[in-house]
Amino acid sequence: MKSENESANVMSTLNQSMLGGQAERRPAHTGSTGGPPLEPSTPQGSAQEPSPRPARPPATVADITRPSPVTVGEYDHVAAAAYLMKHAGSAAMVVLGALPGNPPIGVITEADIAGAVADGVDVNKTRIHDLLTARPAAIPAATSIRDAARIMVHGGLRQVSVTDGTGWIGIADIADVCGALLGPPAA
Repeated sequence: MKSENESANVMSTLNQSMLGGQAERRPAHTGSTGGPPLEPSTPQGSAQEPSPRPARPPATVADITRPSPVTVGEYDHVAAAAYLMKHAGSAAMVVLGALPGNPPIGVITEADIAGAVADGVDVNKTRIHDLLTARPAAIPAATSIRDAARIMVHGGLRQVSVTDGTGWIGIADIADVCGALLGPPAA
């Protein structure tokens, strides 16, 4: 049974994550080695300067991987994850473990939460770690876009974690994979 003090702590933590109704954008997660923050691998060009060469279509999952806009702890309530996802406009977020350094241990998605609700789970009492799979799906950043699409479709995955050999770098979404396969829109 949860005490009122524990409820207050959860809400306090949740409220600290919100600024003016918008989810706080936390810095990119540091690698599992404690190195510098991991940034998205897609280069950010200046909108003011024309590119000296035509943009190439994404070749690997690293080109379309996005860092998780917000993170959640494995012992947080499922309701907190749903709240943060909604306000961050994200369909998935990285779950951080309770070990020192808070290493990423999984991803929770809208589908995970919807499945729990459909099963009658009380999202205000259930902890995120209760919904995580023991061996979460992850693909290497060097995976081709076509192979990523194949893996995601055959696995029924809308989002998948992406790793680079040192740890997790972000999440690939099936919509981004499909967009990369289709290429840029015709002019």
